[in-house]
Amino acid sequence: MTITTRRRTGAAIAVLSAVALAGLTACSAVVSDSADGAVAPGESTAVAAESPFDLTSENAAERPRIDPIPEAVAALEASGFAPIQDGKLTVAHSAYEAPLGFLAEDDNATLLGIEPDIAQLVADGLGLEYAPENVAWADWPLGVESGKYDVVVSNVTVTEERKDLFDFATHRNDVLAFSVAHDSDIDSIAEAKDVSGLKVVVGSGTNQEKILLDWFAENEAAGLPAGEPIYYDDNAAAQLALASGRVDAIFGPNPTAAFAAAVSGGSKVVGTLNGGYPENAQIGVTTAKGNGLIDPVAIVLNSIIEDGTYAEALDRWDLSDEAVAESLVNPPGLPRP
Repeated sequence: MTITTRRRTGAAIAVLSAVALAGLTACSAVVSDSADGAVAPGESTAVAAESPFDLTSENAAERPRIDPIPEAVAALEASGFAPIQDGKLTVAHSAYEAPLGFLAEDDNATLLGIEPDIAQLVADGLGLEYAPENVAWADWPLGVESGKYDVVVSNVTVTEERKDLFDFATHRNDVLAFSVAHDSDIDSIAEAKDVSGLKVVVGSGTNQEKILLDWFAENEAAGLPAGEPIYYDDNAAAQLALASGRVDAIFGPNPTAAFAAAVSGGSKVVGTLNGGYPENAQIGVTTAKGNGLIDPVAIVLNSIIEDGTYAEALDRWDLSDEAVAESLVNPPGLPRP
């Protein structure tokens, strides 16, 4: 990706955008353990750095593109699936997290991120025009099920419960990350003992909270200091707490952790886990169950995995560590609650 000086002039804005957009979870609320997240006088803040990403609307013109894939087009025609808009693939996205899906900083309208990039490639491969729709996370299930949107591409994890209503074609591994301050002495978090005695920010009701609380319980059973979960209203407050030393780590989605570290320089990723730990969780393009669309989508995804276009899309957002070797249709999902 070509990065111009003009694009880098918004580095300070990018830092603020990163912490504001990079929520702790895609679909769960978090509660605060304090009245505010302000940094007290004398406390440190994140170190500003030049953003390695183009956050302007020009980024959309630079995303990878492909020609229609004959096998996918034929499979789509044979499936009987009829797009909501003739000749278009209407895709629901939630513009809430960089680098997953967010709005360009120069027009606050153009959808950017790895999810729009993947959706564009799927539409191209099917021979359809990409028609993105920015929707609230809570609105996509009914919208897809009712036929308002053809698919949702918005960091949706495959679960057994969701498979009752939706079909999935996987396109990323669900990866979680531990972040610490850039100057922290902590270099690795990989198992329970590594969080012993630490204050760790986590989202309430998330997969990562369950993992963290299990690790704390494991430490306690082993006679070690358990550790303490910390909850904030939003990731901006959490990032400020991390920079000021009021917490030791943040445990959340890997894409947002990597993005925040890259654009601010104030944090670093010191460990990753699959989001379904100890199970394997994957993210998928999601459509209404049994509508015939998912197999053609998987054909496109496996084609771009094979020809390297998929890797190019991931590399644009520094997410190569979330790559899948193959797109699977309706693989085993996270177990029912």
